[in-house]
Amino acid sequence: MTDRQSPGALHDAFLRGERPDDVLIYLHEERVGSIEDLSELGTRVEDGVVLVLPGEEGRSAFERATGVDAMEFAGAAMDTDGGIDDDCAGGRCPDAGASGGKHRAAFVFAFVEEQNEAVGGIYAEGDVVHGYAACVCGTSYSETRVIDA
Repeated sequence: MTDRQSPGALHDAFLRGERPDDVLIYLHEERVGSIEDLSELGTRVEDGVVLVLPGEEGRSAFERATGVDAMEFAGAAMDTDGGIDDDCAGGRCPDAGASGGKHRAAFVFAFVEEQNEAVGGIYAEGDVVHGYAACVCGTSYSETRVIDA
């Protein structure tokens, strides 16, 4: 890890919008070979692990862990509105109510854009988190929201 902050401190800073050059990856424990090994690099959450890594390193780690290019995944997921948990460690699949079966996030990819009044819209309101999730049912979805101050 290139940053001296603990994994938990990095996660907290990301959620506050203080790590705009980093990406966040959440992996459900069923997607990880050894959760204990990854827990040393990230934050152990209830049912998985969260990693906060520098941009390119994080995108590469995401691809290695999921087999999917991060930006291609984000581009596909942005077409379907869903809910990303406030801690970016899970989500709410938009198909959960319509189609029985299991619904939980297998993984999440997220990044932050700093407030930009020139762009307008929600970007003028504050820092914005973009979250993209893949449900175990096969649906990919996203949520973009202003980070609460």
